[in-house]
Amino acid sequence: MKIIFMGTPEFACGILQSLIDEDYNVVAVVSQPDKKIGRKQILKNTPVKSLALKYGIPVIQPIRIRNEYEEILSYKPDLIITCAYGQILPKELLDTPKYGCINVHASLLPKYRGGAPIHWSIINGEEKTGVTIMKMVEKMDAGCMYLQESIDINEADTTEILHDKLKELGSNLIIKFIPLFKEGKLECVEQDESKVTFGFNISKEDEFVGFKERNVRDIYNHIRGLISWPVGYGIIENKRVKFHEVKMEYKDHNYKNGQIIDFNDGMKIACNGGYIYVMMLQMEGKSKITFREFNNGYGKMLINKCFK
Repeated sequence: MKIIFMGTPEFACGILQSLIDEDYNVVAVVSQPDKKIGRKQILKNTPVKSLALKYGIPVIQPIRIRNEYEEILSYKPDLIITCAYGQILPKELLDTPKYGCINVHASLLPKYRGGAPIHWSIINGEEKTGVTIMKMVEKMDAGCMYLQESIDINEADTTEILHDKLKELGSNLIIKFIPLFKEGKLECVEQDESKVTFGFNISKEDEFVGFKERNVRDIYNHIRGLISWPVGYGIIENKRVKFHEVKMEYKDHNYKNGQIIDFNDGMKIACNGGYIYVMMLQMEGKSKITFREFNNGYGKMLINKCFK
């Protein structure tokens, strides 16, 4: 069975690595175009491209796959597997493979269709998430579902931690899926459209963590849902402070929301119903430091000041 794998970020590498380890015939890999990274704008391979090249697998990188799919079809794939590829496939690709096109998605569909399901599952305070393997259609993440497994979201999970858990889950699930799918043993269950939610890519506006009139749990979820990328920030004294590591405590108090109390066990910030403790932070234009390092410098000037 000739397989073409389509994916771009680190999460998708888990799926590709599993296919390689199990000796599936991955004839080509399709990934998004390489991007320039950092201040020096160095062109960097996508993680999936780097992994494919390591094993000598040909890589195709169309700018717009809707108009550039002929090279993919030239491989005459029996099955196309996608995971976090980043573009919607045209009908010509969906209809060609003998076994069709399937997608591995990091949510319990129909919840969190879109490009940032892991972030939003944490930000919105979900207690469970998982991986869904579904049939690809022309509408984003809307196809019927073949296989789905769930895991708990722990209170200490950040997007980085949950990403790695789901990457492992997806890697195992695809290996379980292929033989069952090929033998026709899996029913494809339609998604309940009345339960659809979306997890679109994180915008610049989403990175701002406001403290006013929000409870401690919502603020904590918002911050940890952006760790370790793209990293959320608060604003105090007209300066941005990024939150790289936080803890939470439930406790009644009479402080103002967003007020910095002290730096004894972290940068302690009052919220409705408790406190946020920032352990690692980053002032605008500065490097990431611990709360103790911050307190030795700028921090003492901020006691009793309030985040917006």
